Amino acid sequence: MTYPQTLEYLYAQLPMFHRIGAQAYKANLDNTIALCGLLGNPHDSFRSIHITGTNGKGSVSHMLASILQTAGYRTGLYTSPHLKDFRERIRVNGKMIGKKYVTAFIENHRAEFEKINPSFFELTVGMAFAYFRDQQADVAVVEVGLGGRLDSTNIINPVLSVITNVSFDHVQFLGDTLEKIASEKAGIIKQGIPVVIGETQQEVRHVFQRKADESRSEILFADQHFRVENFKSAGKHAANRSMDIFREGAPYMAQLISPLAGIYQRKNILTVLAACERLNNQGFEITLSNIRAGIKEVIKNTGLAGRWQVLSLNPLTICDTGHNESGLKEVIAQIAATPHQHLHFVFGVVNDKFLPPILQLLPKNATYYFCKPDIPRGLDAVDLQKHAHDAGMKGECYPSVNAALKAARENAAETDLVFVGGSTFVVAEVVK
Repeated sequence: MTYPQTLEYLYAQLPMFHRIGAQAYKANLDNTIALCGLLGNPHDSFRSIHITGTNGKGSVSHMLASILQTAGYRTGLYTSPHLKDFRERIRVNGKMIGKKYVTAFIENHRAEFEKINPSFFELTVGMAFAYFRDQQADVAVVEVGLGGRLDSTNIINPVLSVITNVSFDHVQFLGDTLEKIASEKAGIIKQGIPVVIGETQQEVRHVFQRKADESRSEILFADQHFRVENFKSAGKHAANRSMDIFREGAPYMAQLISPLAGIYQRKNILTVLAACERLNNQGFEITLSNIRAGIKEVIKNTGLAGRWQVLSLNPLTICDTGHNESGLKEVIAQIAATPHQHLHFVFGVVNDKFLPPILQLLPKNATYYFCKPDIPRGLDAVDLQKHAHDAGMKGECYPSVNAALKAARENAAETDLVFVGGSTFVVAEVVK
């Protein structure tokens, strides 16, 4: 098999949730356990950090991996979905898994895999764990795909569990209340393994506390111990942000620099700081200098993209992968805080997205450019336009994401803002 043939096999033969939705979801770990057993249980050969949450888990995963790499650890990173290249999902010290490894992995085990009949995600998890073992990773940062309790990644026994926050997303699988969703995410808390919770949310705090108590796991709510002040731009339209960190009310780190410009990254950085503190309690050696350098170089070290990413300056064009109600609230707040005359919004979503609360959030005085992300699960632009018009939003349909972006940029004045979002898969088509 060639590498393109291998990808075609992965996408076409195996059900893939991010492309087709519900029919690819499997509510148990049986296939992952069988598949990793076939591979010799590679996840037992390296230390791991397990990260879930509705929003921020990708940013937290990348920052932690960058910090660990900076501290001298050979670091695996497993994330999903990818934006441009399948291999983005599996990295060691920031370098993507090789095409030859991907092809050989499928060729060598295809017959055995087909007896198990894994999903795309299950097989990819097994591939990541095998790669980390074969690359002799010291530690792997493993991001949950969906939920936690029944996610394929939940066969690992990590040294630390991290839960960023809880809001409504994937309610058809995780439950229709915050408490139910929190219970699913709390499923990554393991017996005696410490857990960091990024945000203290009173509606669900008891869910995490109860699970930690049952598991005899030390629990730390990051925002109860750390806080950010003086979060500001390092220059006009500059990507970098500067901030001061306080721990237990006392100065901790002054002028910490981050290339992740989203206001919401303040929460993620507190989560990362708490995680590093707990990792040091677990025997890691991570200095404040490692944290500074790891956060500052996170994009360079891990390839993180699509988080309040500036695509161009004239007109100012920005994309962000925030796609659920909570994530979009943060994005809309940052759009409002970004100087501009008029907003041009390139907007597309997937077809199983519950639209009413999202459409209520979006500004009604913007010009919208409706489009369909280029995946089977994308919502047709005409259908999206109808729902949006009914909610008081105005705009036209375009045959592709890039056609919508081209029109938005042509229509925008120098002082306007062009924003691209609504779905990770819309952003994937415009990032450099």
